[in-house]
Amino acid sequence: MGMIANDWLVPLETEFRKPYYRELYNFVKDEYSRKVVYPPSDEIFSALHLTPLSEVKVVILGQDPYHNEGQAHGLSFSVRPGQEIPPSLVNIYQELHDDLGCYIPNNGFLESWARQGVLLLNTVLTVRAHSANSHQGRGWEQFTDAIIEAVEQQDRPVVYLLWGKPAQSKIPMITNPEHLVLKAPHPSPLSAYRGFFGCRHFSQANDFLEKNGVKPVDWQIENI
Repeated sequence: MGMIANDWLVPLETEFRKPYYRELYNFVKDEYSRKVVYPPSDEIFSALHLTPLSEVKVVILGQDPYHNEGQAHGLSFSVRPGQEIPPSLVNIYQELHDDLGCYIPNNGFLESWARQGVLLLNTVLTVRAHSANSHQGRGWEQFTDAIIEAVEQQDRPVVYLLWGKPAQSKIPMITNPEHLVLKAPHPSPLSAYRGFFGCRHFSQANDFLEKNGVKPVDWQIENI
């Protein structure tokens, strides 16, 4: 696994010393040595590398990394340039178009969001190729809960975009009165029409940030 070298290290370094993390580390190391696992090992912590804790202003929670070749690169919902845009992200782009007038881009690479303070966090950070949820229950959930807890300690405006029941299961952890929680069904084709479309989360998030003196997010993903 790649090392964490920025300000996330302070709140997370105690996690690295806990028994569950040692077991998780050994499991993940063994999986990478014997199986095809995504994302590449040096991109497991990309969400933390690209979005320092001090810069987090929006949190978007996913579940599992994409499990097909060349897709996952450590950011929830994002795929590398050149990959087909996944169905859930197609629906996210449609809502962005309807909400803010963003044009639909030709790629699913969301790094520009991460560099603006949007923490694109999966609750499980690795997955075996072509085997969804294969690394669930191994300890990643405890580690990513610690990430959420670190965000909760930040006394500044932060918006959580929680789409679907797994993401919304984290709501009891979010108690900071300076933070805003926005809920909607998941943007997958199975549930987007149940309330994700029309949720206007992106404009609501920017309105909240601006009212609190924080620069809004430029949600437009540019064509490549």
